[in-house]
Amino acid sequence: MSVSRGDLEAKLEEIRGAIEETTEGARNVGILIAVGVVALVLIAFLNGRRRGRKGAARVEVYRLR
Repeated sequence: MSVSRGDLEAKLEEIRGAIEETTEGARNVGILIAVGVVALVLIAFLNGRRRGRKGAARVEVYRLR
């Protein structure tokens, strides 16, 4: 049984294709996770800001001469 250069190149191309598919899939998942985290942080920020405005006391200061 002998292995030729063409056999090795074909197998390496097959492996490279599988790696690229896996990498693309991981990138897509990573992008979705990043978008989800940003959306969650934005929602938490806006919700906290709304709560802060509701509970804040209004104080007016007048300067008298």
